[in-house]
Amino acid sequence: MAEKKTASWIKAKPQEIEKLVVELGKKNTSPEKIGLKLRDEHGIPKAKMITKKKICQILEENGIKVNPEKDSIERKIDKLQKHSEKHKHDYGAKRKLVQRIAQLRKHK
Repeated sequence: MAEKKTASWIKAKPQEIEKLVVELGKKNTSPEKIGLKLRDEHGIPKAKMITKKKICQILEENGIKVNPEKDSIERKIDKLQKHSEKHKHDYGAKRKLVQRIAQLRKHK
């Protein structure tokens, strides 16, 4: 399998990206949001492409505790439950709720 190369137009160094990730992590920003901020504000398409580590790995190495997927799934389930109580005939939302609950069981 061919190894992915970093984009030549990215000027940021791996240490700079790790520093940005740690700063955002200390502000209790979720890894998903950190990835979006890196992409939108700093022009870094994928942190893993440059640092060779996932955002969660960088945060854990620096002592920042994250459980991103489980927390975000639980938040989405809460929103969907409230929505389903209010809108009884929104069957798409009910289906999505069942999918999210299954997803949460998978992560436990």
